[in-house]
Amino acid sequence: MPGTSVLDDIELIIEDVSGGGRPPAGRDGGDSGGGGSRVPGGRSSARKYAIAISAAMVAILMFFMAMVAAFLVLRHSSPRWAAFQLPVLLWFNTAILLASSATLEVARKRQAAFDDKGFKRFWTVTTVLGVVFVVGQVVAWRELVAQGIHGSASLAVAFFYVFTVAHAVHLFGGICALLYVGLRKFRRSEMTRVAAAEVASYYWHFMDGLWVFLFVLLYFGK
Repeated sequence: MPGTSVLDDIELIIEDVSGGGRPPAGRDGGDSGGGGSRVPGGRSSARKYAIAISAAMVAILMFFMAMVAAFLVLRHSSPRWAAFQLPVLLWFNTAILLASSATLEVARKRQAAFDDKGFKRFWTVTTVLGVVFVVGQVVAWRELVAQGIHGSASLAVAFFYVFTVAHAVHLFGGICALLYVGLRKFRRSEMTRVAAAEVASYYWHFMDGLWVFLFVLLYFGK
């Protein structure tokens, strides 16, 4: 079954995080109460989150791959296909999103070093960069609309809006996950902050990689 290996890999990672990634006694890093003691059911809760995120990524990938297939077919066969100039702002937005992946990994390294303040600082930067990316996409759409380039202008433009809007919507879900990890109090939670950050990072990197793929596709296939 597609995605089964992904689920298994993430479950193993979460088990490792839940079992071996907790800080020593007296240094809980904001993950759990009781000086680093494990919360009963934490591993089970982490596994549920991992499976849910994995299923979401598989479903998102299938949706976009179906759209990409239609994009490639219609690009070579439809008379309604007309090229247009992509907004230059997309390059800036792409750089912002890639930077967010870098800051997210810095945050996780700070977390592994039991630097809770450093983790929260870089995790917040990652969240802000994600918001900046979405706002930048909105600005890019408004630029096209101001130029009279609407979704009905051609199939190329229609696919541009479908790809970018759908990606932004799914990325907004990632922003919500980042906020959840950054703001929630995990001391009495069934899931540690370490495990939650691990799971959220997979989705965020997945959405970053997906955007790079879509941007390259739109740039060379417009």
